Amino acid sequence: MIWKYMIQVNGMMFGMYESHVNNAIRKAFPVKKVTSSRSKNKTTVIAETKLDEDALCSATPATGYDVGEIRKEP
Repeated sequence: MIWKYMIQVNGMMFGMYESHVNNAIRKAFPVKKVTSSRSKNKTTVIAETKLDEDALCSATPATGYDVGEIRKEP
């Protein structure tokens, strides 16, 4: 099953910041794809396994950005 997570991430001001968030998630989880949009304050994660949402919340603030709501779709 494919899982899609939409994470609200506040504080990304430049394109490089999107890369910081994407790389932090890639290092912490076995994801298929991760993309971030600073204009939408959103990071989208595609994974083939269900991810621990608390761990997702912990991985992103390590980059210095605030995490808001996490929504997921199977």
